[in-house]
Amino acid sequence: MEVTFLGTAAAEGWPGLFCECENCRRAREAGGRNIRTRTSLLVDGIYMVDFPPDNYIHVLRGDLVLSKVEHIFVTHAHQDHFYPEDIAMRAEPFAHINRRKTLHIYGNRKVGEWLSGVEVEKAGAQYHPLRPWDEFVAGDMKGKALLADHDTKNQEALLYLLERHGKKLFVGFDTGWFPEETWRALEGAEIDLAVLDCTNGRLEGRRGHMGIEAVVEAKARMEEIGALKPSSKVVATHFSHNGGLLYDELVDALSGFGIEVAYDGMRVEV
Repeated sequence: MEVTFLGTAAAEGWPGLFCECENCRRAREAGGRNIRTRTSLLVDGIYMVDFPPDNYIHVLRGDLVLSKVEHIFVTHAHQDHFYPEDIAMRAEPFAHINRRKTLHIYGNRKVGEWLSGVEVEKAGAQYHPLRPWDEFVAGDMKGKALLADHDTKNQEALLYLLERHGKKLFVGFDTGWFPEETWRALEGAEIDLAVLDCTNGRLEGRRGHMGIEAVVEAKARMEEIGALKPSSKVVATHFSHNGGLLYDELVDALSGFGIEVAYDGMRVEV
């Protein structure tokens, strides 16, 4: 399983779209791994987690061939994670796709509501509703939707436990400290790669999003309950400029705990 981190920033991107803060200034000057687009993942070229407004950048960068993507797992209906208007660009005459296959989109009820404003059938897409604890099969991948701690007043945001070719991937963004039901669902999971929300960086707080302290504690608890193996990889992503730490600073803060720091275009073999 090859996992590509297409984007690794929070909603505003980093540097932020309109931002003049010191952290955005430092990122612009440093460049490289400090330039972050909105968060999404690509698995083996055909599975995506989230569909952000920065897809076109990812296509131009060469990390993403959208015509090959067959399944999109959406964590929740916020514009930085789901930009359904671009689904319409899959229809003729906007896209001429050889050997066109159905694009399957999975997500909560609000994701379905957002898709209702797009002519998904013309785009060759199909929506599959999911709720927490639902198990599903997508191509040759097995999955389970788990409950996130994020935007709880408006929707059931989802985390994903995915398995393909005997390898397990846990996608944990956007979320604060996991609900207890989710912790129970992760017991004994023996995940190969866990991706965790680190939006807050050095800031405190663990509702809605996590930061460094919560990510370190989450990794420790995952180890305790058998969700991780000694060989498991843990990667932090979804960083906000408000967290205050550039790439090298994040590495300094997290590497001692066995946690890698994601950057745009990063590839991880599992």
